[in-house]
Amino acid sequence: MRIAHQYRLKPTTSQKVTINKWLDMLRAQYNYLLADRFGWWEKNRSYLDSCSIVLEHLPELREQPDYYSQKRSLVQLKESRPWYKEIYSQVLQNMVERVKLAFERFIKGDGKGKRSGKPRFKSKHRYKTFTYPQAKSIKLTKKSVYLPKIGYVPVVFHRSIPDGFTIKTASVTQKADGFYITFSLEDKSVPEYKCNIQPTTKNSIGIDLGLEKFVTTSNGQLIEPPKYFRKSQAKLTKLQQKASNRKKGSRARKLLYRKVAKLHQKIARQRKDFHFKTAGKLLEQAKCIFVEDLKVANMTKKNKPKQDKDGKFLPNGQSAKSGLNKSFNDAGLAQFVDILIHKAEKAGGQVIKVNPSGTSQHCSNCLSDTPKDLSDRWHLCPNCGLILDRDLNSSILIQKVGLGTASLKNAQSTVKSRERSPHPNL
Repeated sequence: MRIAHQYRLKPTTSQKVTINKWLDMLRAQYNYLLADRFGWWEKNRSYLDSCSIVLEHLPELREQPDYYSQKRSLVQLKESRPWYKEIYSQVLQNMVERVKLAFERFIKGDGKGKRSGKPRFKSKHRYKTFTYPQAKSIKLTKKSVYLPKIGYVPVVFHRSIPDGFTIKTASVTQKADGFYITFSLEDKSVPEYKCNIQPTTKNSIGIDLGLEKFVTTSNGQLIEPPKYFRKSQAKLTKLQQKASNRKKGSRARKLLYRKVAKLHQKIARQRKDFHFKTAGKLLEQAKCIFVEDLKVANMTKKNKPKQDKDGKFLPNGQSAKSGLNKSFNDAGLAQFVDILIHKAEKAGGQVIKVNPSGTSQHCSNCLSDTPKDLSDRWHLCPNCGLILDRDLNSSILIQKVGLGTASLKNAQSTVKSRERSPHPNL
């Protein structure tokens, strides 16, 4: 079993200077090696699927830079730039591995074949972490941690490392309010969790995630969204406007933007704390939780531009969509689902994702098609007469679909749009 614990560091002034210097040098070399890979990729790939059989000249192909060749280049780097000798060798080698992973995710994709976007070069203050891949040389005392070539750094151990777990890696990260160290801990005697719970109506609930109601459970519980970003938006705007009016590069501008960063960090921590507490409350109610398999990244995409015959851009509704995207990011639905899965595994439960197709457009009682717009907040079924909140209807249907007691495949309407039938009781 592998877990991670994060602690706050209290480095001295000289140690802060050393850490910042390392981060800046690692960022510069990261950008250089990434550019080297992109240079090879651009010059050696073919944009055509066929070419002439007769070629007048065939240029010599350059050897592809890989992890090992770029790792060997560190020897020459230290000779030409002796100041790189100040960085611990394994930390420098780990930077090469980060280049490899970023480039391979773009070219080949991850283990599931999903490719990420083109990796970007790291600007100043964007490279904030370096890692000791082998923690054998790291020593722990009651109030400090020994980091090679940095020394003993005071640390706040707010919780002890669990018995039986050994430190595998250690990552030092710079955040808005200081420096932190993250230990990756492993205990091979503890097996990975495998859930064997059989979901039933009694031990499970369905939850519907949204913006007006953060969580609606199938048993009728409603949890309102805290909207931390919206509450701090006025203060953020005031700070950012004040900072932008200061002279570029001035100390006053830097201090104000540091306040902006700390406020963003506070909002993120408030949101994460809310997610953990909400997940704990839900897991107290049921061991098995059904949730929609939402693609939040697709839901927050920008609208496609619209043009007329003359090429003039037309209104495409992006202004309203921007506000909706801001609400999605403020709610953090994807992060909440990840936290819910993590806490469920630790609590001996499980989270099962359900296909969200049709869960908000069908009746949870008779499965009949009941089309609704986003502005329609009540479910009014013309077939069976069921009246209830649309989110509650969705959560009940999510539970039924997850348990297999209801299927929406045959319930899908073949008519794309139709007039809503008035409810018989209204």
